[in-house]
Amino acid sequence: MADHAHHERATTAVTLDTSAASVGAARRHVAEVLVGWGVPERGEALDTVRLIVSELATNAVQHTRGESPDFQVDVRRESTGRVGIGVTDACPRPPQRLPAAVRLDNGRGMDIIRALLGEVGGRLSVVPSESGGKTVWAVLPWERLAGEDSAGTLD
Repeated sequence: MADHAHHERATTAVTLDTSAASVGAARRHVAEVLVGWGVPERGEALDTVRLIVSELATNAVQHTRGESPDFQVDVRRESTGRVGIGVTDACPRPPQRLPAAVRLDNGRGMDIIRALLGEVGGRLSVVPSESGGKTVWAVLPWERLAGEDSAGTLD
């Protein structure tokens, strides 16, 4: 019998404080949600998502400069066959590329995210949030996460 939950749009969110420990919590939350939706627990797709979430959450923790005491992680599975992972913080500044001298040790997160999304046919966007901050969205095709045989499971 088919699992009818896969035919509906699904969404979940968690709010975390902007401490370093929250990066791992965000990564675990998204992985647990996606595995619950049918993404294989072991595999390159989930590893890619974990890295994307780590980079997004790290940006929310490190680059909001105290303007955001917490951040929210949203996971949305749309009927369009795409999965969106959004990280919302209270800082209105969009992510910016750091100068090359600063990027020797860090500051390459957005480049990493864009490269990973490019490999799987995904996209990155930054949207102002209702609260005056922003949401950075990484959107990936569902079939690349769950495997080719699940491409048609959403209406």
